[in-house]
Amino acid sequence: MARKIPDTITEEEFLKLVNDPEVKAKPKKRLAYVLGFYNCLRISEIVNLQPHNYNPKTRLLEIKEAKGKKDRHIPLAPEVKNLLKYLPIGVKERALQIALKKDALKILNKNIHPHTLRHSGATYYLNNKGWDIRQLQVFLGHSDIKITQIYAHVNPIQLTKLMYNEDY
Repeated sequence: MARKIPDTITEEEFLKLVNDPEVKAKPKKRLAYVLGFYNCLRISEIVNLQPHNYNPKTRLLEIKEAKGKKDRHIPLAPEVKNLLKYLPIGVKERALQIALKKDALKILNKNIHPHTLRHSGATYYLNNKGWDIRQLQVFLGHSDIKITQIYAHVNPIQLTKLMYNEDY
């Protein structure tokens, strides 16, 4: 069965979303969105994250009982650090889904959901930060690299620039 390429937004679109005055005015919501994009967290991981899940000495987030009841430790994205003081998020998954959908429609004119942020962040790390697929697999907590490969979007414009040895 063929898999549909997940919908994504660019970092520029994401920054437009989180820097909107209405989103900025709600730091817990902003933190949730930033964790979804830059730390590629699932919605359940975002709403369950507690202040004690971050170790400032190691700069690692401990994700407890993620999908498949697995724990993992991942580096905290620098973009998230100053917002951690707003943990816990304090909302249920459904409330966060509704808020993101409403904000994205209003600000970006796009219909996205929390998992879109995870897909978008993963794509960002592959295409803009030079991560390889194995590094992304560990970061996302996937047991099978085949699952991670759906994030390996190939941007046709990027291919064209590579073909002509142009900077992307």
